[in-house]
Amino acid sequence: MSLLVVGLSHRSAPVSVLERAALSADAQIKLAQDTVAAEPAGEAAVLATCNRIELYADVDKFHAGVAELSTLLAQHSGVGLDELTPYLYVHYEDRAVHHLFSVACGLDSMVVGEGQILGQIKDSLARAQELHTAGRLINDLFQQALRVGKRAHSETGIDRAGQSLVTFGLEQLALGTPVEDWARGKKALVIGAGSMSSLAAATLARAGVAEVVVANRTQERAERLAQILTEGEDTDVRARAVPMDAVPDELTRADIAVSCTGATGLVLGAESVAAAVRGRTGEPVTEAAADRRTTDQADAKTADGKTDVRPTPLPPTSVGTEDGCPLDLSAAPGFSVMGEAAVAGMDAATLEQHAAWVVGGTTGRRETARRGPEADAELIGALAATASAVGRIPERRKPEPVAAERPEPVLFLLDLAMPRDIDAAVHRLAGVRLVDIESLAEASADAPMAADVDQVRRIVSDEVAAFGAALRAAHITPTVVALRTMAADVVAAEIARLDGRLPGLDDKQRGEIRQTVHRVVDKLLHAPTVRVKQLAAEPGGAGYADALRTLFDLDPETVASVSRAEDSTEKNRGPR
Repeated sequence: MSLLVVGLSHRSAPVSVLERAALSADAQIKLAQDTVAAEPAGEAAVLATCNRIELYADVDKFHAGVAELSTLLAQHSGVGLDELTPYLYVHYEDRAVHHLFSVACGLDSMVVGEGQILGQIKDSLARAQELHTAGRLINDLFQQALRVGKRAHSETGIDRAGQSLVTFGLEQLALGTPVEDWARGKKALVIGAGSMSSLAAATLARAGVAEVVVANRTQERAERLAQILTEGEDTDVRARAVPMDAVPDELTRADIAVSCTGATGLVLGAESVAAAVRGRTGEPVTEAAADRRTTDQADAKTADGKTDVRPTPLPPTSVGTEDGCPLDLSAAPGFSVMGEAAVAGMDAATLEQHAAWVVGGTTGRRETARRGPEADAELIGALAATASAVGRIPERRKPEPVAAERPEPVLFLLDLAMPRDIDAAVHRLAGVRLVDIESLAEASADAPMAADVDQVRRIVSDEVAAFGAALRAAHITPTVVALRTMAADVVAAEIARLDGRLPGLDDKQRGEIRQTVHRVVDKLLHAPTVRVKQLAAEPGGAGYADALRTLFDLDPETVASVSRAEDSTEKNRGPR
């Protein structure tokens, strides 16, 4: 049997695909159970977070395992296999171990170095143990991953390379202002009471918000979280719990809202957010130019029916409105009538006309270019000459977006759910700043990496080598146990024969003979069994178990029964 992982994450798939493929708690349980029921897999565990879905399994056939695990992921995620396949990655044996250890250390996280992934790995293992889908390999692998992750955080400064997704999200909301200064005195609404929401509530409390309101579908969990916040020794925040139907009213009073639920549909639509802003300001809410999107992007309905709006076109520029301008560029908002972007892609004759018009004077003409008209005329003339010589414009540039001022936000929203809780159309609303998983992924792509990351990578490599050696050594253990069992049976049979031939021996004499024979057998077996374990731990050492079975004519069923007993013990082990 060999370790195989099939999955997708923010590194391999767009957020829209991850959002649709997200697994509910029930779907994760069913996926693990169906995996061990499939022919190639003997044990399995599912690691599902807000930005990754991974299925780990111990399989006896690589290609059949990949096909089966991919199919199961598609079935339980609801995304068709053909659509899902391009975004899947596959790791096998040592590469699979290396991947999980890297994940545990935060090297594969959206925010490098964040430590929350350790809790998610622990939960994944506990779930597999409760379902009895974790055997020896999954137990050893995940427990070692937890130890490697803790070692990375204790022995290096990986924590300086990043922070939790919650902290990173709040930093993005604060726009460069220290989170403590930005959050101080604000009122916060936290929707959800799970691990991520609880972390967000605690982080906001420590940052100095005046009040935290917790909304959750299960009222008791919301009240429990509010109680923990109120009784915390390191904060003096006010906290209270409310039912989910109170969210619209609480949103009107909140300055910050964080949402992370397991809902499959939207929790906050654009209309409800606009109503909350309108309730705060008393003014109608308009759409503003989006922070992240351009006019050539159009949002469509997602597969599960969530509706986004098409971005409102940017305000028109002076393009095509200048008297006498020979170019009809009114359909190209964002172009400067004087700049080179206005003429990119035009034929030589039209460029020459435009150059003549620019040189002809600028009386009554608005200045829209960064350079003066003479410089523009010279540039356009040069472009026209180039076009005449080569028959085309050398470079076609994208339209220059027109900066549209956005009012200061009165409501800050952080969406940490997958699939999303907050309608993406909220990005367009004036007076609102929304940070979600997609925008966090974009922001983290340029985040600086700490020098400690290299040290963590070395730790991961060393731990992978050690785990592989231990795994290979453990592979030969059933054979060694079977060999010693056979030797003990031989000793017992010979002692019994001796008893029949020498009935006059007393108990002391029999004991001495028995101990002598056992010592001889143990000494003969000691060196070979120790050495074979050492050899088996080296790369390519799997064949030593076969050699041992052949040399001593060991019963394969005896070896298999030892393996089954060990696997049964591991599968029945409770959460640690």
